[in-house]
Amino acid sequence: MATTVSPPEETMRVKTFVTTPDDINRQWWIIDAEGQTLGRLASKIAVILRGKQKPIYTPNLDCGDYVIVINVDKMVVTGDRLESKTYYHHTGYLGGIKGERLKDLMGRRPVKALETAVKGMLPDGRLGRAMYTKLKAYAGAEHPHAAQQPKELK
Repeated sequence: MATTVSPPEETMRVKTFVTTPDDINRQWWIIDAEGQTLGRLASKIAVILRGKQKPIYTPNLDCGDYVIVINVDKMVVTGDRLESKTYYHHTGYLGGIKGERLKDLMGRRPVKALETAVKGMLPDGRLGRAMYTKLKAYAGAEHPHAAQQPKELK
């Protein structure tokens, strides 16, 4: 009879890395929105907020970093979207649907346009809301987060 020798149990184990909240190390990034396109910028920000650029990315955990966006008022929009794109919301009353063109919104509250675009690219629910709180956007070049020593993202 031939006997087979099985390898030691140590070599048979598969060691899969599972990210835990203790493994997450958050960084602060600063992005200058001057001259950048709204949608392309929003998708880059959403990737960083979710943490998809990190090797420890896990879909069910908030692994993302903090993002500071400055000069949002100098952001550009391509095509005729300034005139044609409309943001709608409902007041809760009968006939209470309100609409505002992107051109008017950019003139009045440019940060709101960026926040709306980024929020639409994040997951729904509790996890997406937690990711969204890490976005800090400012219309001008000033921001109060110098103490966090953010790294510039090109």
